[in-house]
Amino acid sequence: MEDKHLPEIDGNLRRHMVRVPQVIDQVSGIRIFGKLIKSLVFTTDVAIIRNCNANAVIAVYPFTPQPIITHSIISCSDVPVFCGVGGGTTTGIRVLNLAEDAEFQGAVGVVLNAPTPNETIEYLKQKIDIPVVITVVSERTDVRSRLEAGSDIINVSGASKTAEIIRQIRKDFPKIPIIATGGPTEESIVNTIEAGANAITFTPPANGEIFKKLMNKYRGEENII
Repeated sequence: MEDKHLPEIDGNLRRHMVRVPQVIDQVSGIRIFGKLIKSLVFTTDVAIIRNCNANAVIAVYPFTPQPIITHSIISCSDVPVFCGVGGGTTTGIRVLNLAEDAEFQGAVGVVLNAPTPNETIEYLKQKIDIPVVITVVSERTDVRSRLEAGSDIINVSGASKTAEIIRQIRKDFPKIPIIATGGPTEESIVNTIEAGANAITFTPPANGEIFKKLMNKYRGEENII
């Protein structure tokens, strides 16, 4: 059967945007509340969030989670948002409060850091009705206990070992939803997909890097004018 033509419309102003690698379309995706998610952009930059074609946002950052950041990202995003709610440095009842606040604001899921105790996952599952995503960074992680505690989705972020970790998880859990970092190249993304990832996290270029290319273009045009 021939591939159907996919109409695509771009405005003159919005044509300049961050696009996720097309190879990500090969994944199965994860359907959450009726919406199919294949690609997630890993950023908290609202300008990039508004100018990226990813299916969702994964908003995790290296500081203690703050509701005002969560609110800002969700309010500006036109796609589902997974919000980081701690679990490492930020623990206990604060994680629950952050998760409940994220759900009330409209987050599609909450993301917990790798050190999160299983007891915290169990407690969250009793209190919120959106998916709980647990991050896995090592092949030594006891994934079974994470799932038994109530984790809905595994988020694999193992750097160069990501594909290897996914393959190990897939041996015992062939159907559990897995989000994973795709790496810097199309080859690494394909390797992650073939290992068994259902959705791919894409790290966009920094705002300054994008601006640098644009400014270089402007400088070139100035020589013509």
